[in-house]
Amino acid sequence: MKDRRETLKIVGAIGSTCAFPFAANELYGQHADHTPPKLPAVSTTPSFFTPPEFALISRMADLIIPATSTPGALAAGVPMYIDTVVSKNPAAQRTFRADIASFNLSHKGFLDLDQAAQITVLTPLCEAADEGKSRQPEVALFKAIKSMTADGYYTSKIGLIDELGYHGNSVLSEFPVCTHEH
Repeated sequence: MKDRRETLKIVGAIGSTCAFPFAANELYGQHADHTPPKLPAVSTTPSFFTPPEFALISRMADLIIPATSTPGALAAGVPMYIDTVVSKNPAAQRTFRADIASFNLSHKGFLDLDQAAQITVLTPLCEAADEGKSRQPEVALFKAIKSMTADGYYTSKIGLIDELGYHGNSVLSEFPVCTHEH
């Protein structure tokens, strides 16, 4: 009983000496039973890309993170994420338009190819991007799409929560011990 009284004294002293910038009702995230706010409906119509450009972006994202035992980039809404990011950045808009045009000149009929042929086209672009050789427009385009696909996927509910198992900001009473060998 004495320990609880001492704890209450400390908590009371902290409360009287600290000015916490939030009212208790603003800390809704601290309650286990809070209901997340309703999100507005997500548009499925791109605001920047033309339908053929959006189809190309979508196919590349799907090849980068395909559906397996977990949903892929398409189910996570990655193409719309990329459209949203690019639509808000005029410099990125110019770059994407030019790089997509260059890609389409070099790889006519890409969307008509089967998956194996599409992967054959993208593999050297991926390797060049990984080696830092992104001066070619097609390589720069693939590198940007690959990066935004990862960003969009792993910040979506499907990637962050369903696949990675993120549980949100929670307090751990102790950190789990590493059990695998190094």
